[in-house]
Amino acid sequence: MRIGIVQLTSGEDIVGNLALAKDKIREAAGRGARLIVLPEAASQSFDSGRLDTQAQDLDGTYATGLRELAGELGVTVVAGMFRPADTVERDGKTLHRVSNTALVTGPGIHLGYDKIHTFDAFDYRESDTVRPGTELVTFEVEGVTVGVAICYDIRFPGQFRDLARAGAQVIVVPTSWADGPEKLYQWRTLTAARALDSTSWIVAAGQARPGGQELAGQSSGPTGIGHSCVVGPTGRREAEAGYEPEIIVCDLDPAEVDKARKSLPVL
Repeated sequence: MRIGIVQLTSGEDIVGNLALAKDKIREAAGRGARLIVLPEAASQSFDSGRLDTQAQDLDGTYATGLRELAGELGVTVVAGMFRPADTVERDGKTLHRVSNTALVTGPGIHLGYDKIHTFDAFDYRESDTVRPGTELVTFEVEGVTVGVAICYDIRFPGQFRDLARAGAQVIVVPTSWADGPEKLYQWRTLTAARALDSTSWIVAAGQARPGGQELAGQSSGPTGIGHSCVVGPTGRREAEAGYEPEIIVCDLDPAEVDKARKSLPVL
């Protein structure tokens, strides 16, 4: 199965972000990718204003725009977006929370996975503005079962093992990872560890680092560190991007999963 990873930098405007996503999806599809994964927050970047003001359901213009394009190209697209969720009170304020969703769309499929583990760490509280999800999601592409996780989920090995037990041979991970001391080291370690935990292919699509290589290593909010990657079921890194916007196209062999699970039956 040929996959494409679109590493980009989304901005504050959902209309402009949709146009950017479409352009890059076309490029990845033109290189033969059948499953194309975009980052978390592809519809609107973190730290660019209130997420609830542009949040849309799966029948909104962002999701349907990607569905129409995926149908035209005959590909399956996974892309991060935000959906209206609920209203909560926090410190005397009324907050309209969203769901942090990975849209999965293409011929015969149009659904969303809502991020289960919100990023309440490093002095950041995603749960104040994002309602945690509760359900695992898998889907099929060319006879291969694909599981979905989002960013901070990657610190929770049980979710990846559960996806593998549900049949996932590939797990896609849209991400908007924070930069800072040891953050790239952690990212590389965690993606390899989750591949080994689940004996699955990990396809992680991250936001490019705002400011690129020049600001690499400096602390930031969860706006991207780049380094999208493909990790095989034995933990070997097969492809990795840098800090800048980039597209990766890579062939995955599902037989490698069967081989790994036979020799390393951790599940």
